Amino acid sequence: MDNIFFPIMLVIVASLFQGTFGLGMKYVKPLAWEVWWLIYSLVAMVAVPLLWALVVVPDLSGAIFSTRSDVLFRAALFGFLWGVGGILFGLSVESLGVSITYGIVMGLAASVGSLVPLAQLDNAASNPALPYVVAGVGVMLCGVAVAAWAGVQRDRQQSSGSGSSAGFQKGLVIAVASGVLSALLNVGFANAAPVAQRAVELGAARRNSSLAAWVVVLAGAFVMNAGYALFLLVRNGSAGSVRSAGVRKPMLWAAVTGVLWFAALGVYGQGAALMGSLGPVVGWPILLGLALVVSNIWGWRAGEWKQAAGPFRLMGFGVALLIVACVILGYSNSMI
Repeated sequence: MDNIFFPIMLVIVASLFQGTFGLGMKYVKPLAWEVWWLIYSLVAMVAVPLLWALVVVPDLSGAIFSTRSDVLFRAALFGFLWGVGGILFGLSVESLGVSITYGIVMGLAASVGSLVPLAQLDNAASNPALPYVVAGVGVMLCGVAVAAWAGVQRDRQQSSGSGSSAGFQKGLVIAVASGVLSALLNVGFANAAPVAQRAVELGAARRNSSLAAWVVVLAGAFVMNAGYALFLLVRNGSAGSVRSAGVRKPMLWAAVTGVLWFAALGVYGQGAALMGSLGPVVGWPILLGLALVVSNIWGWRAGEWKQAAGPFRLMGFGVALLIVACVILGYSNSMI
């Protein structure tokens, strides 16, 4: 158990970044959304991971280009598909609202992102940690569901109506697709393990070797995110928004948001690398579960839970379940 404490602490720190980075998305105007997103994507998926990796991985290009091309392609493809999930998230919010969409996406992303890498392990069925991982993910799903339902009840109490049901089924399908695709970021990270291993062989510390893996995965993610932003920029003719008055603040927030977003992945990757083969299996749901707790703390501080005492108590129960799930998942890593 002593060996698991430091990696778990790294994942907890990563969850603080993951639960906080979204605050910057409140500061987009007067910049066009697609311009803001292009800046954010460039910082989060290219500049920060590449610079960080170049500092801590002695031979980054050697680690990447000496890895089999099919491994690189698969890892980047998973990153690209994760980008599709992010776009679908925005579409589902229009039909379901933030609370329901966030609950569905977080639950599926946490569970699928944990169980798929587990299934890809050799002799996964005989792994002594399997029952604890499944139990932890199950409790995590329950906690996310309770937290999401608390959010729904809060929104109903704070609004005059529950909203239109038109397109609900379509929104539900889109949200499920978004949740599954959002999990693929971690699947890509798990599949990029040969890149990290090659980085270790070339002199990188095991904790830092995960940065080489992220560079590959996020190359695919950047293609999707930047491509979509450029498509909107051309279609909407919105490049001129960079000349609007007051754009320096949203540009700065786009960059800060990008730094915080990758800080979450970078620190999580370090913790997962130190956990060994079960790192992506155990660390990912802990990251997303605790990030949900952190984001709701920020929401509480911003007054989003005023006049919603009942839903807030329900949220507290959901948070308790998430903490229990994190304990179970942390213990599962000690079983190998």
